Amino acid sequence: MRAVEKIGWLLILLAFCVSASAQRMSQGIMSPPANVRPPGLKNVAIEQKLGEQVPSDLAFRDETGKPVKLGDYFGKKPLILNLVYFRCPMLCPEVLNSLESSLRVLKFDVGKEFEVLTVSFDPGDTPEQASEKKAEILKRYKRAGAEQGWHFLTGQQSSIDELTTAVGFGYQFNAQNQQFAHAATIVVLTPEGKVSQYFYGVDYAPKDLRFSLIQSSGNKIGNVVDQVLLYCYHYDPATGKYGAIISRVLKISGLATMLVIGVLITALSRMGSKKAEV
Repeated sequence: MRAVEKIGWLLILLAFCVSASAQRMSQGIMSPPANVRPPGLKNVAIEQKLGEQVPSDLAFRDETGKPVKLGDYFGKKPLILNLVYFRCPMLCPEVLNSLESSLRVLKFDVGKEFEVLTVSFDPGDTPEQASEKKAEILKRYKRAGAEQGWHFLTGQQSSIDELTTAVGFGYQFNAQNQQFAHAATIVVLTPEGKVSQYFYGVDYAPKDLRFSLIQSSGNKIGNVVDQVLLYCYHYDPATGKYGAIISRVLKISGLATMLVIGVLITALSRMGSKKAEV
């Protein structure tokens, strides 16, 4: 009888584990093996290449049709690299609109503290389409000087391949519906054009973007408060987000408490001295 009971409990436990695993997979907590992908998504992935130098000699055209090289935008400010294609009916507009909405919240200005490179990975896109998309985005952004700092580029397949390979951006063309399958991400670059950080999805927290731009600039932008906050927060490449480092938060809190106590003791001592004099 005891053996039967044990088997029964084992079956119940097994059923519970299977149920929990299924629930976790449905919530996206667990994923199928990375190498098991539908044929249409075989090459769609993001391979983080932190510290990788983006080639500066890659040739593109800006939204006016002027020939440019990526290196033309290096050496000044941190950059946000945004890979899309302008005929995209779904995901790319979401990525661009979310990026613009997040940047609108920041006190940093495009063209002043940082720049944005929106580059099409579709060789069929034209400077005219880039110009239309730029006008649409800047109409929403409404910041003076942004037209000088937000660049919309198109290029040939060779340049596109080198750029997407350098930053680990995998995508795939679907001949059946004439669309590209691709991931949603933005890449933050240092002023020198090195890959600094990745942000995934279509929701970019303004706080995380601000921290990322400050770090990528070598702390050349931002203020003292930003430096204190950055001491307490750490970027996690796996999630593309910043999280608090509890030990550092406690240290800052302890120092702040000691400072406040010191100020109070000093103030009370001075008040006592004045009363004694009276």
